[in-house]
Amino acid sequence: MSASEWIEACGVDDIEVEDVIRFDHGDRTFAIYRTDTGDFFASDGYCTHERFHLSKGLVMGNVIECPKHNGRFHIPTGQAKRAPVCVDLKTYSVKIEGDKVFIQI
Repeated sequence: MSASEWIEACGVDDIEVEDVIRFDHGDRTFAIYRTDTGDFFASDGYCTHERFHLSKGLVMGNVIECPKHNGRFHIPTGQAKRAPVCVDLKTYSVKIEGDKVFIQI
């Protein structure tokens, strides 16, 4: 795999506005988001607090709330926004081609 490979993660219609889905690739897992503006984002799939998958979380505007302890992250930057979360999420570039969502890993 090259240092900046684009991987097809899902279809545009696979994610509702203000929602998140899980995407697994090899031994890695990601969260793919669609915010209230219709923009797409991607991050590591697990909360940095206790490794609970964020696809079970709640998207509110540009924020994802982990369902385990209600920690929050800013979706576009991965910045930790509310305790108990204190470590930022790694984020990935996203592009749309036709009706497909790709992430750069």
